[in-house]
Amino acid sequence: MTTEFHTRGFSDTAQFVDGQSSEGRKHLSELNVFGVESRLRDELATVWDECREPNWDGHEALPVTQDTRRNTYLFLESLPADIPAPSIGAEPDGHLTLEWHHSARRTLSVSVSPEGDLHYSALFGSSRHYGTETFLGEVPKIILDLIRRVHAP
Repeated sequence: MTTEFHTRGFSDTAQFVDGQSSEGRKHLSELNVFGVESRLRDELATVWDECREPNWDGHEALPVTQDTRRNTYLFLESLPADIPAPSIGAEPDGHLTLEWHHSARRTLSVSVSPEGDLHYSALFGSSRHYGTETFLGEVPKIILDLIRRVHAP
């Protein structure tokens, strides 16, 4: 819940302070400082809602379960604030996918399972990295390093 505070002043200074405060609140709400930002929460909820029934893709896809949604949310919530937000999608095996994409040759995909396994695959030029890590409440270092590498200058 967001509470809006507005000044009762009418001077130029009061209006300036009110405007700066509003901009600051807006900026904070866009960051991943106080948990998963609202855009990501909304995107996760939309994907889950569209994919929680069997055959959601018309090709016999497995449903995305509550456990998968919860694990994905906890993973997103544990990302450091300086990590860019991923795009969220679903896979026919019922997993949710988080993708960080810089270009066709610099990209990372992390698939979150209902059991909390994180299957990752990254491409950096002709170099490929892939594996599976268990999510235990913190984003594994190897995945954090890959995310940062995707978005490195």
